[in-house]
Amino acid sequence: MAHAAPASREVALRRRTPDVFSPRAHAMAKVAVPVVLGLVYGYWAAANRRDGGPITGWNLLFGFVTALVFAVLFAAVWQLGPMLRRELHAALWFAFTGCATGFLISQSGVSVLWSMWLGMAVGAGVLLTMFYRYYTHEDATGRRIG
Repeated sequence: MAHAAPASREVALRRRTPDVFSPRAHAMAKVAVPVVLGLVYGYWAAANRRDGGPITGWNLLFGFVTALVFAVLFAAVWQLGPMLRRELHAALWFAFTGCATGFLISQSGVSVLWSMWLGMAVGAGVLLTMFYRYYTHEDATGRRIG
């Protein structure tokens, strides 16, 4: 049996991935994701710093300031990163995650060298992962493939 070839419009519609969320949900996520991740990061940094001791006002202030800085930097990397070429975009995530991990580990009281090496190791893993993702999903100018 011979079947007719699908029309070009049908092929284009089949290749597109479905967008499950509305534009409003995407706009809310641009604010909610950095805020939630910032609060988790700030709580984690404050908990590392107090080392099981009592929660004080300075500890709360440190946690909220850390959360604010993390949320602002994460939002900047998340929104400005796609404007860069794929190599620089991956390097930006490397720097962000390496610094964030190193700072978090340094709050637990270990040596600065250990927190630096651990931040570099985590950042290197993120660099390889992000570079692979961007290299396989974007062309050289940063436009998505497919």
